[in-house]
Amino acid sequence: MTARIRVLLVDDQSLIRIGFRLVLEAEPDIEVVGEAADGADAIAQATAVQPDVVLMDVRMPGVDGIAATDAIVQRHPGIRVLVLTTFDLDEYAFGAIRAGASGFLLKDAERHELVSAVRAVHRGDAVLAPRVTRALLDHVASLPAAASASASEASDDDPAADLTERERDVFLAIAQGLNNAEIAERLFLSESTVKTHVGRVLAKLQVRDRIHAVILAHRLGIAGTDDGSRVR
Repeated sequence: MTARIRVLLVDDQSLIRIGFRLVLEAEPDIEVVGEAADGADAIAQATAVQPDVVLMDVRMPGVDGIAATDAIVQRHPGIRVLVLTTFDLDEYAFGAIRAGASGFLLKDAERHELVSAVRAVHRGDAVLAPRVTRALLDHVASLPAAASASASEASDDDPAADLTERERDVFLAIAQGLNNAEIAERLFLSESTVKTHVGRVLAKLQVRDRIHAVILAHRLGIAGTDDGSRVR
């Protein structure tokens, strides 16, 4: 039997945590392993229960979701953080993305959107609503390089220089918001082969996941998303 996805819920409103728990625990492949009401507790709980995915509210008293996200991804690289926000143009949510979150989800998302987002983040994809893709990229592009650059972005060298021709094709497809199935169809490859290529691309670029690959592609001027694209 496949292990269930272990989820940590972080929100300062108990009713929201209860609602998310009810939705997620109705799924046979998802298990809620802990809850936290603030960022400091989230950091402690992440260490204690080792979740696969953290559903992270960003606007909390004390240690906010940005600081908590940064601490969790730095200490536990295998844990994925999915940010919860009330507004789709939320500076806090953008900050959490820069801190290492794998995407963000609006709190008014439909039940199936929440479940799908948790599964997507767990398998290494990124989650970002289509209506926010352009806003996020424009926001990141407007920042000073030091504010949003990863180790690879900060380098004077082209971080994509070590990619093979096929890996460059995959990188371009990621930048355009395609998922593995769509990349496989475009490049006439199997999904398992695409998954392998995606892993190599992310490793060579030194980016955490697909959303950060899209941001890097945008900063490099590589053909990327348009207003109707999606990262998932």
